[in-house]
Amino acid sequence: MPVNLSAPDPAGLHPVPGVLLGIAEAGVRKANRKDVTVVLLEEGASVAGVFTQNRFCAAPVQICRDHLARGLGIRAILVNTGNANAGTGDDGLMRAKSTCIALAQHLDLAPEQVLPFSTGVIMETLPHDRINAGLPAALADARADNWGRAAEAIMTTDTIAKAFSTQVQIGGATVTVTGISKGAGMIRPNMATMLGFMATDACVDQALLGQLAKDLADASFNRITIDGDTSTNDSFVVIATNKAAHAPITSMDSADGRTLKAAMQQVAQQLAQAIVRDGEGATKFITVRVEGGKTAEECRLAAYAIAHSPLVKTAFFASDPNLGRILAAVGYAGITDLDQTKIDLFLDDVHVVINGGRNPSYREEDGQRVMKQSEITVRVGLGRGTAADTVWTCDFSHEYVTINADYRS
Repeated sequence: MPVNLSAPDPAGLHPVPGVLLGIAEAGVRKANRKDVTVVLLEEGASVAGVFTQNRFCAAPVQICRDHLARGLGIRAILVNTGNANAGTGDDGLMRAKSTCIALAQHLDLAPEQVLPFSTGVIMETLPHDRINAGLPAALADARADNWGRAAEAIMTTDTIAKAFSTQVQIGGATVTVTGISKGAGMIRPNMATMLGFMATDACVDQALLGQLAKDLADASFNRITIDGDTSTNDSFVVIATNKAAHAPITSMDSADGRTLKAAMQQVAQQLAQAIVRDGEGATKFITVRVEGGKTAEECRLAAYAIAHSPLVKTAFFASDPNLGRILAAVGYAGITDLDQTKIDLFLDDVHVVINGGRNPSYREEDGQRVMKQSEITVRVGLGRGTAADTVWTCDFSHEYVTINADYRS
């Protein structure tokens, strides 16, 4: 069960003017499940994305990068679940391009105006004929209020759909931000989540959107880890339909730009944290905050060393305050001139380590009290400066092994 995470209320997911979503059951991997989603964008939308840094990236990632670079104006997104179309070579590229061509023909677009996305099992042939056959049903289903169903349709090992929405006032106009994501395993930043899509009707120049997408990912999806694996298919797409009745935002440093970015970052962080809360077999949601660094980068090094450590994560699952494992992770994080005598460690309100040694007032029962909670904050002080950074992770349970052992069954 996900950690303190409920299914989204469809009524709370605001439609985004200029965006329609349609869902179909195409039998990509299994019958009788939603597995194809189309997202239709009205002309004039701005679109940008950030993608996996895994050099063994999937065919759809390669095509998305190419289509965005062409600058023809993205008008449609096509997502399939059940098959990642990764590790499939030239044949995989051909099959992904075939789905773009098929959708483009339905919409009277150029294939380069379609972005394809796939998620699921790696190194299996994409059944593009089934996807293409499912497109008429998905297009017939296209509606503005389909965000909740779309969140369900992009799931793989997720146990719950992930979708969030908010509205803010910009220039006297109500602006909507709505997003969905999927992911529960093979999650490590470098880029982001498995798949994430966020749309707003705000008026944002295309030239600003690429950096905005990167900034949003860096503040959210690039701050989560479940198992330290970087997927072949990680993608995060940001859409601005430019339909809202306010003056165009020409700088994200303007008052309107900051308001929009804050709203979008809120939704992005909710989506990213939902992935951790629904981590495969997760029983605990853990915030790792490292403070007192010389730079934010070294704080992230220490935070991720803690968050990636199987020994730390299994101790959290067992509610075992074996907290030397956290100190060991900080020590091997790669901060070469770290002074261990300045390290502090807190579990929520419990001060465990002071000046590099066990706090004389620390009692193991206090540590265990915190470790039994479903949500825990680990806070480390490096004693080197004023920089800080935060990542979010979960524990490792027996269920994680079971899910991944049975993944292709």
